[in-house]
Amino acid sequence: MPKRPVDPMRTLPLPRGKTLYSLRFLAALDVAAVMFATTRRKKTRIPYVAHLLGVCAIVLEHGGTEDEAIAALLHDTLEDISPTKRARRTVRAFGDDVYGIVLGCTQQTPDREGKKAPWRERREAYVAALGHEPRSVLLVSAADKLNNARAIVADLRVIGEKVWKRFNAPKEDVLWYYGALVDAFRANPAHPAALVDELERVVAEMCRLSGATGPPSGAQKTSLHRRPGATRRPAHGHDADPRTTRRGARA
Repeated sequence: MPKRPVDPMRTLPLPRGKTLYSLRFLAALDVAAVMFATTRRKKTRIPYVAHLLGVCAIVLEHGGTEDEAIAALLHDTLEDISPTKRARRTVRAFGDDVYGIVLGCTQQTPDREGKKAPWRERREAYVAALGHEPRSVLLVSAADKLNNARAIVADLRVIGEKVWKRFNAPKEDVLWYYGALVDAFRANPAHPAALVDELERVVAEMCRLSGATGPPSGAQKTSLHRRPGATRRPAHGHDADPRTTRRGARA
C-alpha cells in the first residue's frame, strides 16, 4: 500500500536564532494565496499570486518593514476581492498601519453594483493623490508598478504590440500612465529613490519597445491638471497592468 503523505509542517527543521518575520507575515501569505486562488494574470496561465509575491519581494529588497511586506501581499484586496466588506475586515485584521497602506494603494473599490469609474479617471485621481501619500504607501505602490512594468516589458519582447490588447485603454494612455506615475513619485519628497529610479528605467524601455517618440510625461502629464472633469482621489485611497480578475480579465 502507498504510504500516507507526511505533513511537512510536522517534519520541517525549525531555524535557530531570531526569526526575521512573525507569524503575521506567514498568515498574510496564506490569506493572499487563498483569496486569489482562482485568479490568473490576464491571458496567461500564471497564477495571480505570482504578482503579489513579486511586489512583496521588491518591498523587502528595498528595506520594507513587515507591515509594508504584508501590505504588499494584500495591496489588491480592497479593489479586487468581494464582498468588499469582508475584504476590508480581512485587511484590518492585520492592523491599522497595514490597512492604511493598502487603502493608499487602492484606486477605487467597486460600488454596490460592482462598477468602477472609467479607466482614465481612476488613474488620474490615483496619480494626483501620490503627491501627499506617506513613504510606506509610495514604497508598496512603486513596487507594484515596477512589477507590472517589468511584466509588460517582458511580454513586449515576446509578443510585441499584441500586449496592448490586454488593456481596457489604448497604448498611448498606458504609456502616459506609467510616465505620470514616475513623475508623481519623484514629486513627493518621501519617495524611495532607488526604487523609482529602477521604475523609470523600465518605463523608458517600455517606451522604446513600443516605438514611442518621446517620454510619456512632460507635456502629456499636464493634461492631468487640465482635463475637464478630472477628480482627485482621497489621500488614502491601481493601475494599468497585464493582470486579471478572478476567473477573467481585470478591468
